[in-house]
Amino acid sequence: MKQAKAWVTAMLCGIFFFAGHADAAMIHTVKRGDTLWKIAKQYGVPLKQLQQTNRKGDWLYPGEKLVIPDAGITAAEKDLLARLVHAEAKGEPYAGKVAVATVVLNRVDHPDFPDTIRAVIYERSGGHYAFTPVANGSINEPADRESYRAVEEALAFRGLGNGSLYFYNPKTAKSKWLRSRPVTVVIGNHVFAK
Repeated sequence: MKQAKAWVTAMLCGIFFFAGHADAAMIHTVKRGDTLWKIAKQYGVPLKQLQQTNRKGDWLYPGEKLVIPDAGITAAEKDLLARLVHAEAKGEPYAGKVAVATVVLNRVDHPDFPDTIRAVIYERSGGHYAFTPVANGSINEPADRESYRAVEEALAFRGLGNGSLYFYNPKTAKSKWLRSRPVTVVIGNHVFAK
């Protein structure tokens, strides 16, 4: 009787434990032509996280099953980030849009900044918003398709870049402090720095 009771308890615990996590991970079956980069971008997860979750190097084999980790980013956060990218980088090259999204993600991951996309975007310092579109309301305009693609690419690229935490247009930026930051890259009309 004790064994039956222990078995039932173990089964119930197992069902509870695994049922709670059944939806947590998706499985991707590798197809010919797939790369880790393409898969990470498709699911909006960081490439490094995809590699670590699956203990993968660079080689993939058709038919292989990969666990897609949870990126921890909600659809609402992706939308907000895409709207910021659209407002900040309208008219900039695609790489600049990806870089703007990357700055926000780098800030989320950095100890000196808030730890959510929303908190980073709406952060105020010295009475000013960190991002002009928040102050002027253009953050509320819908994002275009390219901005959403840039966000997906930035998510896949997360943790692999040069650590940019700031960007500015040198024609309009007035902050001496911002201009004093080490430049990581210049894309279009934006200077990216850390």
